[in-house]
Amino acid sequence: MFNKILIANRGEIACRVIRTATSMGIKSVAVYSEIDADALHVQMADEAIQIGPAPAKDSYLDIGKVIQAAKLSGANAIHPGYGFLSENPALTEACEQNHITFIGPSAEAIQKMGSKSAAKQIMATAKVPLIPGYHGENQDGSLLKQQASDIGYPILLKAAAGGGGKGMRLVSEEAEFEPALAAAIRESMNAFNDDKMLVEKYLIEPRHIEIQIFCDQKDNAVYLSDRDCSVQRRHQKILEEAPAPGISNALREQMGEAAIRCARAIN
Repeated sequence: MFNKILIANRGEIACRVIRTATSMGIKSVAVYSEIDADALHVQMADEAIQIGPAPAKDSYLDIGKVIQAAKLSGANAIHPGYGFLSENPALTEACEQNHITFIGPSAEAIQKMGSKSAAKQIMATAKVPLIPGYHGENQDGSLLKQQASDIGYPILLKAAAGGGGKGMRLVSEEAEFEPALAAAIRESMNAFNDDKMLVEKYLIEPRHIEIQIFCDQKDNAVYLSDRDCSVQRRHQKILEEAPAPGISNALREQMGEAAIRCARAIN
């Protein structure tokens, strides 16, 4: 068990982590930028360390400052919360180098899941059901167009490094493919500095169900619950409902077991 953890985040998630740590008898360390000096998470934590000015790139996203704060406070571990550095393998590696436990996946797992194409290839090997699509390395435009025809329209172009709906274009017919591909690549380069694309079958009126899983370092894994995230605007979730309604126990179990296969394949 840790004696003290540093929360490399702010706001609601930092407060939740601090609250749980306190209930477990673990000391908490908050980090904050100049503008967040009076924030609730700063007031709730046992200790608080300022790590820079208001821009996140100069504070919450500065790995060196986060590690320095952890060493200064004597924290045994760093909890990243969500967003910010939570999916940055560089923070995990920095924790390893400084003998600080990172509460989260390994750097290798984060790297594997950072690319949609690499993640899908791993999932296919683990026999996890996938939407039909092309996730290969060859990014020649004519090949991607042929793949789209083979899959069958409508298809969805997706940035391999993407997230938050950026670098995505719905293509309903072949005549739309080339301008849609150019637009998706431009957006992906602007957002992620990466032009790699996936081509997937577009599902009309699908349900977006997510499964939460929990794993330890001894190969134990469980699925905890599920949530329906189907209510979206521009590929951004607006409402989440848990547990997901209208799903049979048999399907819920099937999805949970598939999620565990995902985790074991990655880590």
